[in-house]
Amino acid sequence: MTIEKQHAENSGQKTKHLVRIANTDLDGHKPLSHALKKIKGVGFVYANAVCNIAQIDKSKMTGQLTDEEVSRLNDILKNPEKYGVPSWLKNRRRDPLTNDDKHLVVSDLDFIKSMDIRRMRKIKSYRGTRHSLGLPVRGQRTKSNFRKNKGKGLGVKRKKGRK
Repeated sequence: MTIEKQHAENSGQKTKHLVRIANTDLDGHKPLSHALKKIKGVGFVYANAVCNIAQIDKSKMTGQLTDEEVSRLNDILKNPEKYGVPSWLKNRRRDPLTNDDKHLVVSDLDFIKSMDIRRMRKIKSYRGTRHSLGLPVRGQRTKSNFRKNKGKGLGVKRKKGRK
């Protein structure tokens, strides 16, 4: 018997197959710390911190969470400042506009990333220029990688009708 089945039988509680946290469907048959990593913007360390703050066992199956626990997790992910999450755990420190430490998840993360790239293009920084040209931004070599014609064969074509 697998660990998940043992947990489900021992608890006597009905297990949900999907749990929705932070607008993301999480697998109910995985431990909470592993399932939280499926949320964009939440990694291993941040998932453990959220579990500790919410006072929920990390090894508890996600499908066995109560509605109150799910709402508490949502609230912690939405505004971590309220719960005292340290600034070194956040993924957007010293935001250029507000100079605050933030933690962004899901669609906010995508939006802010695209706005940052747009800002770099607008001020014509080196990184913005590289983004607009479709070249590597972080100093990689370009002699052999990042070729535009990657995957296309360059060879001598044989004329049709000849063998």
